[in-house]
Amino acid sequence: MDTLQAFILGVIQGLTEYLPVSSSGHLTIGSHLFGLEDGSSNLMFTIVLHVATVLSTLVILWKEVVWLLKGCLKFQWNDEMKYMVNILITMIPIGIVGVFFKDKVEEVFGSGLMIVGMMLLLTAALLTFAYFAKPRQKEEISKLDAFIIGLSQACAVMPGLSRSGTTIATGLLLGNKKENMARFSFLIVIPPILGEALLDCLKMVKNGYASVAGDISPMALIVGFVTAFVFGCLACKWMINIVKKGKLIYFAIYCAIVGVLCMVFS
Repeated sequence: MDTLQAFILGVIQGLTEYLPVSSSGHLTIGSHLFGLEDGSSNLMFTIVLHVATVLSTLVILWKEVVWLLKGCLKFQWNDEMKYMVNILITMIPIGIVGVFFKDKVEEVFGSGLMIVGMMLLLTAALLTFAYFAKPRQKEEISKLDAFIIGLSQACAVMPGLSRSGTTIATGLLLGNKKENMARFSFLIVIPPILGEALLDCLKMVKNGYASVAGDISPMALIVGFVTAFVFGCLACKWMINIVKKGKLIYFAIYCAIVGVLCMVFS
Protein backbone atom coordinates (compact mmCIF):
# COMPACT_ATOMS: atom_id res chain seq x y z
CA MET A 1 0.00 0.00 0.00
CA ASP A 2 1.48 3.33 -1.00
CA THR A 3 0.83 6.78 0.47
CA LEU A 4 -1.80 7.77 -2.10
CA GLN A 5 -3.76 4.57 -1.49
CA ALA A 6 -3.52 5.14 2.26
CA PHE A 7 -4.84 8.68 1.77
CA ILE A 8 -7.83 7.53 -0.28
CA LEU A 9 -8.65 4.67 2.11
CA GLY A 10 -8.35 7.08 5.04
CA VAL A 11 -10.83 9.43 3.37
CA ILE A 12 -13.19 6.50 2.73
CA GLN A 13 -12.94 5.31 6.34
CA GLY A 14 -13.42 8.78 7.80
CA LEU A 15 -16.48 9.55 5.71
CA THR A 16 -18.20 6.19 5.70
CA GLU A 17 -17.78 5.42 9.41
CA TYR A 18 -20.46 8.02 10.12
CA LEU A 19 -22.39 8.30 6.89
CA PRO A 20 -24.89 5.41 6.69
CA VAL A 21 -23.17 3.65 3.79
CA SER A 22 -20.86 1.12 5.56
CA SER A 23 -17.17 1.80 6.09
CA SER A 24 -16.22 -1.88 5.91
CA GLY A 25 -18.09 -2.28 2.64
CA HIS A 26 -16.47 0.78 1.06
CA LEU A 27 -13.00 -0.21 2.25
CA THR A 28 -13.56 -3.57 0.56
CA ILE A 29 -14.65 -1.80 -2.63
CA GLY A 30 -11.67 0.56 -2.47
CA SER A 31 -9.21 -2.27 -1.89
CA HIS A 32 -10.75 -4.20 -4.76
CA LEU A 33 -10.35 -1.23 -7.11
CA PHE A 34 -6.72 -0.79 -6.03
CA GLY A 35 -6.01 -4.46 -6.53
CA LEU A 36 -5.07 -4.78 -2.86
CA GLU A 37 -5.94 -7.51 -0.43
CA ASP A 38 -9.00 -6.82 1.68
CA GLY A 39 -8.29 -3.54 3.49
CA SER A 40 -9.23 -5.10 6.84
CA SER A 41 -6.51 -7.72 6.51
CA ASN A 42 -3.80 -5.22 7.41
CA LEU A 43 -4.30 -5.01 11.16
CA MET A 44 -1.93 -2.13 11.75
CA PHE A 45 -3.68 0.06 9.19
CA THR A 46 -7.08 -0.98 10.53
CA ILE A 47 -6.12 -0.06 14.10
CA VAL A 48 -4.81 3.33 13.00
CA LEU A 49 -8.04 4.14 11.12
CA HIS A 50 -10.22 3.01 14.02
CA VAL A 51 -8.35 5.17 16.53
CA ALA A 52 -8.60 8.14 14.16
CA THR A 53 -12.38 7.81 13.84
CA VAL A 54 -12.84 7.47 17.60
CA LEU A 55 -10.84 10.66 18.13
CA SER A 56 -12.97 12.46 15.55
CA THR A 57 -16.10 11.46 17.49
CA LEU A 58 -14.62 12.75 20.74
CA VAL A 59 -13.71 16.05 19.08
CA ILE A 60 -17.15 16.68 17.57
CA LEU A 61 -19.15 15.41 20.56
CA TRP A 62 -16.79 16.64 23.29
CA LYS A 63 -19.56 18.59 25.05
CA GLU A 64 -21.71 15.47 25.32
CA VAL A 65 -18.75 13.38 26.49
CA VAL A 66 -17.81 15.92 29.18
CA TRP A 67 -21.48 16.16 30.23
CA LEU A 68 -21.65 12.38 30.65
CA LEU A 69 -18.36 12.13 32.54
CA LYS A 70 -19.20 14.97 34.93
CA GLY A 71 -22.64 13.55 35.64
CA CYS A 72 -21.38 10.00 36.21
CA LEU A 73 -18.64 11.22 38.57
CA LYS A 74 -21.34 12.58 40.87
CA PHE A 75 -22.31 8.94 41.54
CA GLN A 76 -26.01 9.79 41.51
CA TRP A 77 -28.91 8.32 39.53
CA ASN A 78 -29.18 11.40 37.33
CA ASP A 79 -29.89 11.90 33.61
CA GLU A 80 -26.23 11.44 32.74
CA MET A 81 -26.02 8.13 34.58
CA LYS A 82 -29.22 6.89 32.88
CA TYR A 83 -27.76 7.84 29.49
CA MET A 84 -24.51 6.03 30.29
CA VAL A 85 -26.43 2.91 31.34
CA ASN A 86 -28.20 2.93 27.96
CA ILE A 87 -24.81 3.12 26.23
CA LEU A 88 -23.56 0.18 28.31
CA ILE A 89 -26.69 -1.82 27.43
CA THR A 90 -26.00 -1.38 23.72
CA MET A 91 -22.53 -2.83 24.28
CA ILE A 92 -23.82 -6.23 25.44
CA PRO A 93 -24.80 -7.69 22.03
CA ILE A 94 -21.87 -6.21 20.11
CA GLY A 95 -19.49 -7.33 22.86
CA ILE A 96 -20.69 -10.94 22.61
CA VAL A 97 -20.49 -10.95 18.82
CA GLY A 98 -17.15 -9.16 18.73
CA VAL A 99 -15.45 -11.50 21.19
CA PHE A 100 -16.96 -14.85 20.23
CA PHE A 101 -18.36 -14.67 16.70
CA LYS A 102 -16.69 -11.88 14.66
CA ASP A 103 -14.01 -14.11 13.14
CA LYS A 104 -16.55 -16.85 12.43
CA VAL A 105 -18.90 -14.42 10.70
CA GLU A 106 -16.06 -13.08 8.56
CA GLU A 107 -14.91 -16.62 7.80
CA VAL A 108 -18.37 -17.80 6.74
CA PHE A 109 -19.46 -14.78 4.75
CA GLY A 110 -16.12 -13.27 3.79
CA SER A 111 -16.02 -9.70 2.54
CA GLY A 112 -16.31 -10.12 -1.21
CA LEU A 113 -18.30 -7.74 -3.37
CA MET A 114 -21.35 -10.01 -3.53
CA ILE A 115 -21.96 -10.04 0.23
CA VAL A 116 -21.11 -6.33 0.41
CA GLY A 117 -23.68 -5.61 -2.30
CA MET A 118 -26.37 -7.65 -0.54
CA MET A 119 -25.75 -5.91 2.79
CA LEU A 120 -25.77 -2.48 1.13
CA LEU A 121 -29.19 -3.29 -0.28
CA LEU A 122 -30.30 -4.26 3.24
CA THR A 123 -28.93 -0.95 4.54
CA ALA A 124 -30.91 0.84 1.82
CA ALA A 125 -34.08 -0.97 2.88
CA LEU A 126 -33.61 -0.05 6.55
CA LEU A 127 -33.00 3.61 5.73
CA THR A 128 -36.07 3.67 3.47
CA PHE A 129 -38.31 2.16 6.16
CA ALA A 130 -36.98 4.66 8.71
CA TYR A 131 -37.61 7.55 6.32
CA PHE A 132 -41.25 6.69 5.59
CA ALA A 133 -42.22 5.31 9.00
CA LYS A 134 -44.09 7.72 11.26
CA PRO A 135 -44.10 6.13 14.74
CA ARG A 136 -45.11 8.00 17.89
CA GLN A 137 -42.19 10.13 19.05
CA LYS A 138 -40.70 9.20 22.43
CA GLU A 139 -39.11 11.74 24.72
CA GLU A 140 -36.33 9.42 25.90
CA ILE A 141 -34.54 6.30 24.67
CA SER A 142 -35.67 3.43 26.90
CA LYS A 143 -33.48 0.59 28.14
CA LEU A 144 -35.37 -1.86 25.91
CA ASP A 145 -34.80 0.41 22.91
CA ALA A 146 -31.11 0.64 23.82
CA PHE A 147 -30.84 -3.16 23.84
CA ILE A 148 -32.62 -3.50 20.49
CA ILE A 149 -30.38 -0.79 19.02
CA GLY A 150 -27.42 -2.75 20.42
CA LEU A 151 -28.67 -5.87 18.65
CA SER A 152 -28.84 -3.97 15.37
CA GLN A 153 -25.29 -2.71 15.92
CA ALA A 154 -24.14 -6.29 16.49
CA CYS A 155 -25.66 -7.32 13.16
CA ALA A 156 -23.61 -4.57 11.49
CA VAL A 157 -20.50 -6.73 11.84
CA MET A 158 -21.51 -7.89 8.38
CA PRO A 159 -19.45 -6.11 5.69
CA GLY A 160 -21.69 -3.70 3.82
CA LEU A 161 -24.25 -3.32 6.61
CA SER A 162 -23.77 0.21 7.88
CA ARG A 163 -23.29 0.51 11.63
CA SER A 164 -24.52 4.10 11.85
CA GLY A 165 -27.29 3.51 9.31
CA THR A 166 -28.53 0.41 11.11
CA THR A 167 -28.55 1.94 14.59
CA ILE A 168 -30.11 5.23 13.47
CA ALA A 169 -32.78 3.48 11.40
CA THR A 170 -33.59 1.08 14.24
CA GLY A 171 -33.89 3.91 16.74
CA LEU A 172 -36.16 5.90 14.44
CA LEU A 173 -38.36 2.87 13.71
CA LEU A 174 -38.72 2.39 17.48
CA GLY A 175 -40.12 5.91 17.69
CA ASN A 176 -37.16 7.81 19.06
CA LYS A 177 -36.69 11.43 18.09
CA LYS A 178 -34.22 12.26 15.34
CA GLU A 179 -32.22 14.68 17.49
CA ASN A 180 -31.88 12.04 20.21
CA MET A 181 -30.75 9.30 17.83
CA ALA A 182 -28.26 11.51 16.00
CA ARG A 183 -25.93 11.82 18.99
CA PHE A 184 -26.77 8.52 20.67
CA SER A 185 -25.84 6.51 17.57
CA PHE A 186 -22.40 8.15 17.41
CA LEU A 187 -21.69 7.91 21.14
CA ILE A 188 -22.49 4.19 21.25
CA VAL A 189 -20.07 3.53 18.39
CA ILE A 190 -17.06 4.60 20.51
CA PRO A 191 -16.88 1.48 22.75
CA PRO A 192 -17.14 -1.11 19.94
CA ILE A 193 -14.61 0.69 17.73
CA LEU A 194 -12.16 0.84 20.65
CA GLY A 195 -12.96 -2.78 21.50
CA GLU A 196 -12.34 -3.87 17.94
CA ALA A 197 -9.05 -1.98 17.90
CA LEU A 198 -8.07 -3.67 21.17
CA LEU A 199 -8.85 -7.12 19.77
CA ASP A 200 -6.79 -6.29 16.68
CA CYS A 201 -3.93 -5.13 18.93
CA LEU A 202 -4.04 -8.43 20.83
CA LYS A 203 -4.00 -10.30 17.54
CA MET A 204 -1.07 -8.18 16.41
CA VAL A 205 0.85 -8.95 19.61
CA LYS A 206 0.11 -12.64 19.23
CA ASN A 207 1.20 -12.82 15.59
CA GLY A 208 4.00 -10.28 15.76
CA TYR A 209 4.13 -6.78 14.29
CA ALA A 210 5.88 -7.79 11.08
CA SER A 211 3.20 -10.31 10.18
CA VAL A 212 0.40 -7.73 10.27
CA ALA A 213 2.13 -4.51 9.26
CA GLY A 214 2.71 -5.82 5.76
CA ASP A 215 4.57 -3.50 3.41
CA ILE A 216 2.86 -0.32 4.61
CA SER A 217 5.28 2.49 5.48
CA PRO A 218 5.11 4.73 8.59
CA MET A 219 4.28 7.69 6.32
CA ALA A 220 1.32 5.80 4.85
CA LEU A 221 0.07 5.08 8.39
CA ILE A 222 0.36 8.76 9.31
CA VAL A 223 -1.43 9.86 6.14
CA GLY A 224 -4.21 7.31 6.72
CA PHE A 225 -4.64 8.46 10.33
CA VAL A 226 -4.77 12.18 9.52
CA THR A 227 -7.19 11.82 6.61
CA ALA A 228 -9.49 9.45 8.54
CA PHE A 229 -9.52 11.89 11.48
CA VAL A 230 -10.20 15.03 9.42
CA PHE A 231 -12.88 13.49 7.23
CA GLY A 232 -14.33 11.68 10.24
CA CYS A 233 -14.85 15.05 11.95
CA LEU A 234 -16.55 16.44 8.85
CA ALA A 235 -18.76 13.40 8.37
CA CYS A 236 -19.77 13.16 12.04
CA LYS A 237 -20.88 16.80 12.19
CA TRP A 238 -22.56 16.59 8.79
CA MET A 239 -24.42 13.40 9.64
CA ILE A 240 -25.85 14.80 12.88
CA ASN A 241 -27.46 17.63 10.89
CA ILE A 242 -28.68 15.22 8.20
CA VAL A 243 -30.42 12.97 10.72
CA LYS A 244 -32.11 15.97 12.33
CA LYS A 245 -33.42 17.04 8.93
CA GLY A 246 -34.55 13.51 8.09
CA LYS A 247 -32.78 13.23 4.72
CA LEU A 248 -31.71 9.61 5.03
CA ILE A 249 -33.56 8.62 1.85
CA TYR A 250 -30.70 9.98 -0.31
CA PHE A 251 -28.29 7.56 1.34
CA ALA A 252 -30.78 4.74 0.81
CA ILE A 253 -30.75 5.47 -2.92
CA TYR A 254 -26.94 5.62 -2.94
CA CYS A 255 -26.60 2.31 -1.05
CA ALA A 256 -29.07 0.66 -3.41
CA ILE A 257 -27.13 1.79 -6.50
CA VAL A 258 -23.72 0.81 -5.11
CA GLY A 259 -25.13 -2.48 -3.82
CA VAL A 260 -26.43 -3.44 -7.24
CA LEU A 261 -23.13 -2.49 -8.89
CA CYS A 262 -21.21 -4.60 -6.38
CA MET A 263 -23.37 -7.61 -7.13
CA VAL A 264 -23.07 -7.09 -10.89
CA PHE A 265 -19.26 -6.80 -10.84
CA SER A 266 -18.56 -9.37 -8.12
